[in-house]
Amino acid sequence: MQRFIIEMGMGNDQYGQDYTKAAARAIEDAIRHSSIPMFDALGVDHMKMAVQVTVGVQKPKAVDCVALAEKLPRGQVTVKAVLGGLDVTNPDSGNVLVMASAAVEAFLNPEDLAG
Repeated sequence: MQRFIIEMGMGNDQYGQDYTKAAARAIEDAIRHSSIPMFDALGVDHMKMAVQVTVGVQKPKAVDCVALAEKLPRGQVTVKAVLGGLDVTNPDSGNVLVMASAAVEAFLNPEDLAG
């Protein structure tokens, strides 16, 4: 497989301390501005694409990777959560703001691009 796309994004949850929500927002940020006309132009089935998503948060075990994978509309998706991101505590309220980062990578077999 050859990687042909990598997008990065950041998301947060300011009040709920929800790591999955922050990760979903980071993934959305990463893909929000992407348009890949290659599939139509070359007649490639987008389901042949492997999509690997890595999200970084301070509590990786708190991320529902299956739910995140189900939200991506194209390709064969895998999501993994790793240690990263940032938790910021508001000193006035004690509320923890959760920040997540995401890398979305897409792969295809070079033979699939030959048409």
